[in-house]
Amino acid sequence: MEEKILTGKKNGMVVLLGVILGYVAAVIGVIITVQLRWYAFGFARFLLSALMVFCILYLALGWILLCGLRVLKPQEALVLTLFGKYVGTLKGEGFYCVNPFCTAVNPAAKTKLNQSGDVDSGSKGSFLTIAAGNQAAQVDMSSGKRISLKIMTLNNSRQKINDCLGNPIEIGIAVMWRVTDTAKAVFNVDNYKEYLSLQCDAALRNIVRIYPYDVAPNVDTTGDGVADEGSLRGSSEVVAQRIRDEIQSKVSDAGLEILEARITYLAYAPEIAAVMLQRQQASAIIDARKMIVDGAVGMVEMALERLNENQVVTLDEERKAAMVSNLLVVLCGNHDAQPVVNSGSLY
Repeated sequence: MEEKILTGKKNGMVVLLGVILGYVAAVIGVIITVQLRWYAFGFARFLLSALMVFCILYLALGWILLCGLRVLKPQEALVLTLFGKYVGTLKGEGFYCVNPFCTAVNPAAKTKLNQSGDVDSGSKGSFLTIAAGNQAAQVDMSSGKRISLKIMTLNNSRQKINDCLGNPIEIGIAVMWRVTDTAKAVFNVDNYKEYLSLQCDAALRNIVRIYPYDVAPNVDTTGDGVADEGSLRGSSEVVAQRIRDEIQSKVSDAGLEILEARITYLAYAPEIAAVMLQRQQASAIIDARKMIVDGAVGMVEMALERLNENQVVTLDEERKAAMVSNLLVVLCGNHDAQPVVNSGSLY
C-alpha cells in the first residue's frame, strides 16, 4: 500500500460559504415561487413549480455537502476511503473539502498508550452547526480519526528479563517514534499503536538476553566470537542503539520511524537484589584492600630506601622484618594504631 497525498483540496471555506448562500437562495426561491405560481399559467407555472421543487430538495439535502468538510491542525493527517477503496491522505493544516461520502479510517483512534503527546482521539470532537430556516446540521470538523504526525514517546512498562547469565533483571525503555507513512500504518497492520508496543517488548527481550547486567568474563555480546566488556550497566548507549535498530526493523512495514530508544530503568529483580548487593560490596572491599596493600608496600619500600640513603640507622634483616611488619600493621589496619614505646632492646 503506497501513500497518496491529496492536493488541491483546501477549498473548504468556499464550499461552506457556497452552501450557506445556497440555503439563503433556496429559501428566497421557495417564497418567490410560491407567490408567483398563483399568477402564472401554462409552461411558466410548470417552470416555477420545478424551481420550487428544486429549492425544497436543496433545503432537505444540501447539508450533505457539509459532510465533506475537514479541518486539520499542523502535524495531522487524515486517511480517506470511498466505499472501502483508499482514495488518499490529507496532510497539513487547512480547511478541506472532499467527497462527502468519503470516510476517515484510523483503527488506532481509540487506543491510548502510556506515552506523551498521545490523546484519545475517539473522544468528542468539535462540531460546526449550520442552521437555515427550520433545518439544522451538525458537521464533525475533526472526525475523531486524525493521525498525529508528531514525535511521541512510548514509555514502555518495566519488564523482568533474564540476562545472558540467567540473572533476572528489571528494565524499562522509552521509545521516541512517529508515523511516516499513513497508508501503511492504517492498512498494513490492525492497530499500529498496539503493534509498536508489542514489538518494543519483543525487541527488548531479544537484546537484553545477549548482555550481562555487569561486566562478566568469557561473554561475547557482539557476536564476533571474542569475549568483550559489554554490559547493560556499562554499555547502555550501545544497548539502546541495538534496541532501536531491532524495533525499526520490525515496524518499517507499519509506516513507523523509530527516532531513539533510551533505557529509563535498570536494576536487579527484588529476589536477587540483596545477594547481588553483597557481591558488589565484597568486590569493592577486595579492590579497596588490594589498593591499600599496594600502597602500603610502596610506602615501606620507600621508607627503607630513604633510611639506607641517608644512613640514619643501620638495620639488620631481623630488624628490617620487624619494621616492615609494624609499618604494614599500621598502614593496613582498620583502626588507628596504638603506639607502644620500647625502652629496651629487641634482643
